[in-house]
Amino acid sequence: MLLRPGAPAARRAALTLAPVAAVAAWHVVPAATWLPGLRRRLFPTLAGAGRPDHVALTFDDGPDPRSTPRFLDALDGLGVRATFFVLGDSVARHPGLTREIAGRGHELGVHGWSHDRPWLPSPVRDAADLDRAVRALRDAAGVRPRWYRPPYGILTAGRWAAARRAGLRPVLWTAWGRDWTATATPASVYAVAGAGLRGGGTLLLHDTDRASAAGCWRATLGALPAVVEHCRRAGLSVGPLADHGTRT
Repeated sequence: MLLRPGAPAARRAALTLAPVAAVAAWHVVPAATWLPGLRRRLFPTLAGAGRPDHVALTFDDGPDPRSTPRFLDALDGLGVRATFFVLGDSVARHPGLTREIAGRGHELGVHGWSHDRPWLPSPVRDAADLDRAVRALRDAAGVRPRWYRPPYGILTAGRWAAARRAGLRPVLWTAWGRDWTATATPASVYAVAGAGLRGGGTLLLHDTDRASAAGCWRATLGALPAVVEHCRRAGLSVGPLADHGTRT
């Protein structure tokens, strides 16, 4: 649209910015699925809803040589397998630990290349980063991941499209333990996780403090036996997303 030289400055600015705003809205609106209530009601598959007799146990942000091995030992002791959403740059730094996660029977998913907030549209970067993370997992552990969970659960249109092109299925969560805070304790993680968990749910926890308060992973580790026991008392099995019966 052409503007007359005398058009008000505000109108000229609004028309100039309109295409930018439209692109940004298309990019960001899907990120509203971060809101748990909206996601559960409108996008149950994206939320990770699965078999009503099963809970999917998932961990984000690793692998971390300081903490992840402790989670692997704890899970062995509980007889539970889980899905670990790993960051590509950490996989590249710790390929042996990544192989160990898979070798001990756990599932590996992609959490992106690094833990950033993807608010600005960058579809080329999104696609390149996801492809890079998939290659890192394949090179380190010899696996082809199936699942993708974006950092902070911010699933923008660009990252959704990049995931689908990479053959990854986006999945978020139905419950969490708020285990990333400086005030988290085993009791608080258990209380929050238990309050939100239902049969067919997907639980988000963290096996590292890479993007969280220092040392908060200890609260998660301490809560893990109680969380698993809570599920078992309710007659629910606990395992990875691969066993969750989530629709594709």
